[in-house]
Amino acid sequence: MITILIFILILGILVLVHEWGHFIVAKKSGLTVEEFGFGFPPRIFSRKIKGTLYSINLLPLGGFVKILGEDGSEAGNQNSFASKSISVKSLITVAGVAMNFILGALLLIFGFYIGLPQALNDENESTAKNVQIQIVAISNNSPAEAAGLKLGDSIMNFREISDLQGFINENKGKEISLEVNRGKEIISVKLTPRLNPPASEGAIGVALVKTGIVSYPWYQSIWLGVKSAFVAVWEIIKGFIGLIKNLLVAHEVPKEVSGPIGIAVLTKQAANLGFVYLLQLVALISLNLAVLNLIPFPALDGGRLLFLGIEKLKGSKVNPKIENMVHSVGIVLLLALVALITYRDILKLL
Repeated sequence: MITILIFILILGILVLVHEWGHFIVAKKSGLTVEEFGFGFPPRIFSRKIKGTLYSINLLPLGGFVKILGEDGSEAGNQNSFASKSISVKSLITVAGVAMNFILGALLLIFGFYIGLPQALNDENESTAKNVQIQIVAISNNSPAEAAGLKLGDSIMNFREISDLQGFINENKGKEISLEVNRGKEIISVKLTPRLNPPASEGAIGVALVKTGIVSYPWYQSIWLGVKSAFVAVWEIIKGFIGLIKNLLVAHEVPKEVSGPIGIAVLTKQAANLGFVYLLQLVALISLNLAVLNLIPFPALDGGRLLFLGIEKLKGSKVNPKIENMVHSVGIVLLLALVALITYRDILKLL
């Protein structure tokens, strides 16, 4: 129950920050904002303040800002979206993405200041706290997977990764017991290292990293947070390119892609590990949402920017009926993809 509440709170913050970006830029541009909604209809609560209806809706999987004239109507009304220049429309459209990026960067800045988990090296190990050997990848059909080891687990009683690897190699083919720290729980795991493991997998099938909590002065934290946000965005972009390639070529969604349920599971794991892990996860989700919304796909902010670009090139507005129809189809396709990923996430839990 606590995990669900944390997940809803995180989702609410990310959605509100994104939609607030659209909302505040629209307001500052003199537009009439008809509704600021959290979640998708049916509506369960609403209140009108200064001409804008603020609503809470039943399906907490997103949010929306309804602006007068965004459907192409009311072009003669100076307070409508349709009456504004392409530059103003583009600024309003991209504002939500910008806010998700800013939130992600701010969370990382704060994280570097209070201390974030990092892979250790010669430069930062001397100042690190809570040094541990953590599992960062688990191979399919490996002894580690069969024994129930999970990402983020810390293997205890070894100072260096080389010490642990030496112990495992000395006991190939024999059952061994490892003490594992999983969040606030200490468990004992029994497994048998393989004599002839597949190439690059190792005897038990895990990738290990020596990690610790490292904090920085505020002036370094600002630079590191902004830099890390841009690096993360670039990695996310490459990930989405891979996803699109898989959809077009292999006609399948990679196993690594998670929907709302998968993200909720990650939220639980991060919360169990500690506040800084949860902070880092929220930052990464916010940056993911920024990139996702910039994809030039109908119904997403990137798709709306694409239509504004077409309008700029052709010198006249795209037929509102055609644009609205394309965005409607986009919403259906996105919901179908979310449903597919969610179904797969549920199967993983069974």
